[in-house]
Amino acid sequence: MNRPAVPRPLTEAEVIEAEAELGVTFPSEYRHYLLQVSSGGAVEQLEKTENGWWWAGNSTKRRDLLPLPFPHPDTYEDADDEFYRRLPRAEDYADEDAFSESMNGWNTEYWDFNERKTAGSFVAKEHGCGFATLLVITGPFAGTLWWDGRATSDLIIPLSLDHAGGARPVTFGEWLGRDSWDLLPPGWGRA
Repeated sequence: MNRPAVPRPLTEAEVIEAEAELGVTFPSEYRHYLLQVSSGGAVEQLEKTENGWWWAGNSTKRRDLLPLPFPHPDTYEDADDEFYRRLPRAEDYADEDAFSESMNGWNTEYWDFNERKTAGSFVAKEHGCGFATLLVITGPFAGTLWWDGRATSDLIIPLSLDHAGGARPVTFGEWLGRDSWDLLPPGWGRA
């Protein structure tokens, strides 16, 4: 199937239907973009599929987490450390089967915990190698963009025009037309 280079904007009825189905209200700048510019283009396309409304390129994201508020990374720092302290060690188990069972349980719990770190957001732009730009849809950071750098650093950080001055996350409107790599802290990820 050939997709147009820039998908058409959505209608007001489509946006209302998508918001109702997803259990969210889109941030105003993103909503305006969907209605006036495109359902995709600069971001992953919001589309209605056989599974309902969702974003292209986000098939592995959990739908049930979208209505939850996006958590600031500082809020789970201690919990992250606690998970690693509870990492099973082979020497603490009588045999390999018991260790494997414990490790499987830990992995399942940690996978869920990691998924919750991006609750309330979707991948707006995929950058390859596990890096992505997230657009926050819900919570106090709704309408801002964040860098998911967990592939190499285990960090999610705000994309910002002013990292030296407090790193206020950019809004969707500020981000449009910019390269997410240029909104990272100085020296991050570029040799």
